[in-house]
Order: sequence, then structure tokens, then C-alpha cells
Amino acid sequence: MEEQVMRNVRALPERKYYLLPIILTTLLGLASRKYGAFLPTFISTYAGDTLWATLVFWLIRVVFIKKPSRWVANRALVFAFSIEISQLYHAPWLDWRRNTTLGSLVLGHGFLWSDLACYSVGVALGFGIEKELQVRLGRTLLR
Repeated sequence: MEEQVMRNVRALPERKYYLLPIILTTLLGLASRKYGAFLPTFISTYAGDTLWATLVFWLIRVVFIKKPSRWVANRALVFAFSIEISQLYHAPWLDWRRNTTLGSLVLGHGFLWSDLACYSVGVALGFGIEKELQVRLGRTLLR
């Protein structure tokens, strides 16, 4: 147990590198929803879901900082697809949650096949950005 705690403490400096991508992805995703009327239709339709999946990648990365990027991408994709598939189920208590701002952002409302494509692109975007940063930094600060 103590060894696990020490590994987590040593990982804290690495986690800080994900703060900026998390903040930027969140702001861009919210802006794509709020200012969608000012964006091209394709962007306003798909950017939010794509960025949501990218955010899921970053958040899973922060929790599992020592896991390989491919492992993080797989978990992010499974999580995102699971949320989308859950939108086929409509219990009153779940729909009530979906009708809150946070519930709407996290759980969505209705199943769309196009969302699965957006999630795939979003996770691939996070994976690609992380790999590019690893190359540019020339070290393995980012796993």
C-alpha cells in the first residue's frame, strides 16, 4: 500500500502537464455549444461530441498516469461508447438526470450513430496530441 502511495506522489508532477489540455478542451467544447450558431454547420454539429471524447481521454490519462497511451485510449473509447449506448435506456430517474446541465453534458439525451464516430475521432485526437507531445518533448514525461 505504501509503495502505491509513493508511486502516486511521484506521478503528481506528470499529471500537471494535463491541466492545460483539460482546461482548453473543456472551454472549446462548451464554446462549440454556446456559439454554435456562429460556426460552420459541420463544426457546430460534431465538435462538442468530439471534444467531449477528447476530454474523457485526458481525464482517464490523469487518473491512470502510468498506463500506456493505447490503454488509456481503449478505456476512453469504451467509456464514451457506453455512455452513448446508455442513451437507449430511458428510465424516469435517468431522464431527470439528463435534463440537468451537468447530466446533459455527461450523459447526453438520445442515441446517435454519428456520436460514435465523433467519439472515435475525439479519442484519436487526444491520443495523437499526446504522442506528438512525447515526440516534441523528446522524453517520456507523458506516457
